[in-house]
Amino acid sequence: MTEYSRVKAFLETPALEVLGRGTLSEFLGDMVVYRRLEPMDPRLPSLRKAWKEMGLPDSRLPRKHEQAYAQAVAWLLRRAHDLEWPQRPIRQLLYLGDTALLDSTAFHNLQEVSGWPGRAFIATERLDAPTEIKHREDGVTLSNRWGGIAEWLRWLVEDQKLRLDEDTVVVVDIDKTALGGRGRNSTPIDEARMEGVERIVANVLGSRFNRDVFQAAYRELNQVQYHSFTADNQDYLAYVCLIIGAGLCTLEELKEDIRQGHMVDFAQFIRWADAKLCRSGDPGLTDIHRAVYARFLSGDPTPFKAFRRQEYLSTVARMGHLPDDVPMERRLREEICLTGEVMAAIQWFRSRGITMLALSDKPDEASVPTREQEADGFHPLHRTVTHIVGQPIQEWLP
Repeated sequence: MTEYSRVKAFLETPALEVLGRGTLSEFLGDMVVYRRLEPMDPRLPSLRKAWKEMGLPDSRLPRKHEQAYAQAVAWLLRRAHDLEWPQRPIRQLLYLGDTALLDSTAFHNLQEVSGWPGRAFIATERLDAPTEIKHREDGVTLSNRWGGIAEWLRWLVEDQKLRLDEDTVVVVDIDKTALGGRGRNSTPIDEARMEGVERIVANVLGSRFNRDVFQAAYRELNQVQYHSFTADNQDYLAYVCLIIGAGLCTLEELKEDIRQGHMVDFAQFIRWADAKLCRSGDPGLTDIHRAVYARFLSGDPTPFKAFRRQEYLSTVARMGHLPDDVPMERRLREEICLTGEVMAAIQWFRSRGITMLALSDKPDEASVPTREQEADGFHPLHRTVTHIVGQPIQEWLP
């Protein structure tokens, strides 16, 4: 049996284990950047302060799929690399992610703006299918097992003859990659967001809150076919569901308006809601609308702050809260865990002097506590303790 065959056999039915407890910061320190592009490590400047040096036209926050985002990240990677290895050039880029389309786009954008050759590993665990590790010609490797990262690294070193050393930089996606691996442990991340939305909407609407109506709207509009309307923005989606829940329109009416082209995007929707609410006698709903609308008009991509802050509380409540001996199925369903195979790869990178930067597209309001919460003992997500779950893959690393 070849080495690759042995690895595939090992990965076929992963025997997952709790590999201890820890935080992402124990593996990466504060080399973490959340949605606002303000690095948690104070040695790295934020986009707000350094956008001119980054070569950007303004300080607007770009989305993950945009080239401006890649431009900012490449600049931060150079600065992070200079902290450890000044005067040494970056010769290659590695990227770890969980979504074939979005992470491939982000990886290729990084390559284009930086000029660095690179490879990406993107996994979504699917245990109902045979193990597959596919090396594409564009430098992206797709795997349906998180443990496939060991075979990917072995392939890079032994087959591709890459020197993965101090001249390499690595981007690690946090959401559903390092934390809550997609296909294995991502459900509690989604449930935390849903709970955050529900709690805020229920608080605003009070006795008028109808969970069935709200969830039906959220499930329907949280689909790709509505991205032109919601811009794939969870804040926009949460606000739309709030307005539906308040009875200003029904889901069916909105769907019909979208279908006929009468309601083309979120900007038109919130203007319509503003006109309706001007005549409303509902101070709670009006107050939260005004806060969201003002931030939207200012260009803030995360205008529904109250929802995101509740999402943060719902997320940390699902981290590390279960006892060590609960059944694995329950842990993966209820607790957001660090992905053990990704942590093993990060440790392997560290042993070779490789510079790493972890990125999250989750807004800072959903990732970092307020000062009051921090005083009460809360921590940013990357400093929150939880269980580490995965296959022990150290023996399969090159």
